[in-house]
Amino acid sequence: MRWYRSLYFRIALGVVGLLAAMLVVQAMLFTWAVSQSGRSLPGQSPARLGSNVALDLANVLERDAQADLQRYVHDQYAQYTHPFFVLLADGRVITSGSSSFPEPLLRMAREQLARRVERSARGDRPEWWRFDGPDGPRPPRPEPGDRPEFFGRGGFERGPGGVPFVRPAPIVVGGRLAGLVVVPPQAPFGFLLGRFAPMLALVAGGVLIVGTIVTSALIFGPARRRLRAVESAARRLGSGDLSARAPDRGGDEIAAVASAFNAMAADLSARAEALSASDRARRQLLADVSHELTTPVTAMRGYLETLAMTELALDEATRSRYLGIISDETNRLERLIGDLLELARLEGSSRTFAQDRVRVAELFDRVAARHEPACRAAGVAISASIEPGADTVIGDRDRLEQALQNLAANAIRF
Repeated sequence: MRWYRSLYFRIALGVVGLLAAMLVVQAMLFTWAVSQSGRSLPGQSPARLGSNVALDLANVLERDAQADLQRYVHDQYAQYTHPFFVLLADGRVITSGSSSFPEPLLRMAREQLARRVERSARGDRPEWWRFDGPDGPRPPRPEPGDRPEFFGRGGFERGPGGVPFVRPAPIVVGGRLAGLVVVPPQAPFGFLLGRFAPMLALVAGGVLIVGTIVTSALIFGPARRRLRAVESAARRLGSGDLSARAPDRGGDEIAAVASAFNAMAADLSARAEALSASDRARRQLLADVSHELTTPVTAMRGYLETLAMTELALDEATRSRYLGIISDETNRLERLIGDLLELARLEGSSRTFAQDRVRVAELFDRVAARHEPACRAAGVAISASIEPGADTVIGDRDRLEQALQNLAANAIRF
């Protein structure tokens, strides 16, 4: 049998496929839950990330006003699990983690930047950010002219279309606004899936390997050994070992198959024993039939040889008696042959015996007369003694005579 047709392979393939599907679904749910909760940054919030990035970029620009912020952001923040973008005062957009952001988010960021640049050009001194909070920078109070719908709880802004995002963090260099850092409150699902895919694939692969090994050791291994035991017992039974039995411990389907096999083996063993007993009975029957046929033939031969002796002078009464015995033995032989034919036709059915009143003296006389030549040749004599009240019996005359004739023949012969 080819390995891909094995029942174990098909079951294992189904189990591994189901386990892989469960892992994929769990990974997707995990990624979705992280994207919806906004908890993709361990130890910090999106607002704190924005303020930290703004401070970092402000320090870079103070050291070198011509610094390549695109390369710097890519080198420093490429491994972050939360995307953001930097909107500079000259209109450039530097992205990190994702190349595309929702258009409403970009439009609101440009609106915020234009309004703040306008205030700075008028000479207003806005309160940009104060870093006196226990969890990082605090968002400023609404400035004059800001629309209330842009301010929400926890520093989140919500545009006219209802799109929420974290309040932009300003990049201040030398007292001037150089740009804004905008961090979406939730990381996109596709972005998180791409970031977590290698780790999730590694974990899923390990779980699949360990699960396959554990499943093979705890489920398929014992079942395979038990089925092999049933197969071995079947092969032994087929080779003639009627004592072969399969282990049927347990209450599962394999135990049910083993129990059915053991019942079949016990039935076959009983039938084989019955056939053996029947064969022995047939052999014994052949021996008995041979003996039954030999007894009347021997008696007839003895009387015929006596009648053929010319030197022996027999009176007419003795000759008639001998001829009568020969006739009786011939009839008895005919009945035996008839019984054998009837037995062959009605084998296995019950036979009824005649119930007649039989005189015991007549039975004894016929047995003594039949075996007279054999007794004379063996130098023995047959005597009969009947107790008072036992002169008649109830039974089958022919079968009683047959039993007595066989008993006398065996006594004379042995």
